Amino acid sequence: MALSPRTQLRVAVLSLHTSPLAQPGKGDSGGMNVYVRELVAALAHRDVDCSVYVRRWHRDLPAEVQVEPGVRVVHVDAGDPELSKELLPGVVDPFREGVLDDIERTGGTDIIHANYWLSGVAGHQIKHELDLPLVSTFHTLARVKAETGDDEPQRRIDAEADVIACSDVITANSLAEGQQLQRFYGAPADRIEEVPPGVEHALFSPGNQAGARRALGVGDGPVLMFVGRIQPLKGVALAVKAFAGLHRPDATLLIVGGASGVSGDGEVGRIHALVDDLGVREQVRFIEPQPHHLLSTYYRAADLVVAPSKSESFGLVALEAAACGTPVVAAAVGGLRTLVDHGKTGFLVQARDPAIYTAYANEILESPMLSAEMAMNAAERARTYTWSAMAERLTAIYSGLRERSLVTCT
Repeated sequence: MALSPRTQLRVAVLSLHTSPLAQPGKGDSGGMNVYVRELVAALAHRDVDCSVYVRRWHRDLPAEVQVEPGVRVVHVDAGDPELSKELLPGVVDPFREGVLDDIERTGGTDIIHANYWLSGVAGHQIKHELDLPLVSTFHTLARVKAETGDDEPQRRIDAEADVIACSDVITANSLAEGQQLQRFYGAPADRIEEVPPGVEHALFSPGNQAGARRALGVGDGPVLMFVGRIQPLKGVALAVKAFAGLHRPDATLLIVGGASGVSGDGEVGRIHALVDDLGVREQVRFIEPQPHHLLSTYYRAADLVVAPSKSESFGLVALEAAACGTPVVAAAVGGLRTLVDHGKTGFLVQARDPAIYTAYANEILESPMLSAEMAMNAAERARTYTWSAMAERLTAIYSGLRERSLVTCT
C-alpha cells in the first residue's frame, strides 16, 4: 500500500493486550494504558488522526469508541474476551486480520505504531502486507526482565528480536532503554529514537498535603506510598520490608494497585502474609486501583513514594510523584536512573536491600528541610516532561518516515 498523499497523518496504533480505556493498576493494565491514551490525545491535538486497535476484552464493548476528534478505539475480535495474557500469542493472527480489515474499510493509514511485543508481531506482519513504515515501542523487554530473574518464554525473546530487526524506528522511553535495545538485541543506533513520555501537569502538580490527607482519611504521621500492580517485578515485598524497618508506629504505608496476571492473587496473598509476619498490619492500607486523575491526591498526601521495581523502561509513577512535589526512593534501574536525581529529587538504590531503602526514607522523613528542597527540585524537573513535547517529537519522526525507504528483514 503506497503512502497516502494526504497532508494529515493517519496512524494505526496497535495495543493488542491492553486498552487505553481500561483502569490502570488492575489486571494487566498499567503505565502503558496511560501512555497510549495520553499519546494519542496529544497527537490528535497536533492534527494526527489516530486509530487505536485493541483486542476485545469484554463481550459488551462496542465495535469502536470515538474518544475525541482524531482518536478512536477499535475493538478487534481475537479470541475469547476472557483469555488470559499468557494465551494471547495464540490470537495475534486474528487480531492482525481485524486490524487489516478496518484499515482497508476506513481508507488506509500512513504509519503502524506497535506497543509491546505482541502488537509488534502483528505490526511486523502488517508492515509487509501494506508496505508501510513500522514504529515499535516495547515498554518492557524480555531479555532485560530475564536478567533480573523473571523468566520469559523464548518465543517472546525471538519475536522481539525479529520485530526490532525490521522496525523502521524503535522508540525508547529513556536513554537506558535505548542502551538495552543495543546491548541485548543489537538494535542499530540510527533507528533508535529516545522519546520520553510526559505527565499531565493540569492533574499532577504540587498541592496541600494536609488537605490531601484529610480527603483520604490519613493521619499526621509519616506516609509512604507504593503505586502499581502487585507483582514481583514491581518489588512490592521490598517496599513493605523497607517500611517495616522504619519502626515507626505512627507511619502509614499506602499500597495503591491490584493483582496482575494469572498468578496475581497469589502474589497479593503473599504480600498480605508478609504484612502480618512483620507486624505492620495496622499501618498498611491496601487501596484498589484508582482512576488516573485521582492519583494526584495520593501523591500529595505522601511524604515519599517507594519505587523498587526490578526493571523499568521509564517509570511514570516516579514522574507523576515528582510532578506533585513528592520525593521518590527508587531502584537504580532503567528510566528511573534518569527521572530521579540522586540526592536532589529523591534517592536511587543500587542494591535490592530493604535496609538501604529504609535508611533513605528515614533521611527524608527526619529532615523537613531536605524533604522541602527535594519536593521543589522534583516538581521543577518534572515540568520538562510533557505529552505535547512527546507528540511533537513523534510527529516529526512519523513525517520523516514518509520520505525514507523501508527497512527490510534480513
